[in-house]
Amino acid sequence: MGLRLRFNLILSAVFALGLLISGVVAYDLLQRNAREEVVHTANLMIQSARAFRDYTVNEIRPLLANQLHDTFLPQTVPAYAATQTLGALPDEYRDFVYKEATLNPTNPRDRAADWEADLVQDFKRDPERAVLSGIRSTPRGPSLYIASPIRITNESCLGCHSTPAAAPASMLALYGNANGFGWKLNDVVGAQIVSVPMWVAEQRALRTFYTFMGSLCALFLVLFVVLNIVLTRMVIKPVADLSLAADRVSTGDFGVAEFPEARRDEIGRLAVSFNRMRRSLEQAIKMIESQE
Repeated sequence: MGLRLRFNLILSAVFALGLLISGVVAYDLLQRNAREEVVHTANLMIQSARAFRDYTVNEIRPLLANQLHDTFLPQTVPAYAATQTLGALPDEYRDFVYKEATLNPTNPRDRAADWEADLVQDFKRDPERAVLSGIRSTPRGPSLYIASPIRITNESCLGCHSTPAAAPASMLALYGNANGFGWKLNDVVGAQIVSVPMWVAEQRALRTFYTFMGSLCALFLVLFVVLNIVLTRMVIKPVADLSLAADRVSTGDFGVAEFPEARRDEIGRLAVSFNRMRRSLEQAIKMIESQE
């Protein structure tokens, strides 16, 4: 097995091991960063929804209070404002969903789906729980959800949701008297739920991983070629020349020129030793020939 082949086999083995370790570490890091990005986005959405709710209660509702006596304005309802605002995201964010899922909603669009109703029931069974999160499958891929309970803590809410008789006539005219009633103070009636697609961040992480691994492979190929060129010029060619010269000298051909001794490495020392051996052997042959 030649020196070049041995060198390339060792180099390839080292690269394969390094590529494997780098790939495992990079993949795990990128996937972990993707999950953290999804969680951060979900928390940002739910905090934004709460900000929209507070803004509606503190800034919008007081301005329209007089009109509410004659006309029910959904825009003054915090849940409606938050849902409408986050529902107006561009199409590329259509999988980023905010919903105030309610077991018995006034607005039919807020009615909890089966899996959302399960979350609400979990909050009802454990009143101390503030957050539920998990991953669920969707037709487009896995999605992370974060939910927090909607609890009736303000008695003013009961003015619209206790009984149909107590509700504003304008609200009954818009939504009817069949749903959204029977709520009680401190009851959990629903959940704020944010769903953020995980596959978006995971695909981005996967593209980054492939780019990184491709760049690493390209870097190896460049290093492989450069190291082979360096190995050929600095090691293999000088050693091959020395081997050829040694073969000629061993057959009595002393017409071989001496090797340059300018190098200060192992090859240079080998050249010095070879030149000294050649001169000694040549002198010995001449002395033998002179005595015959």
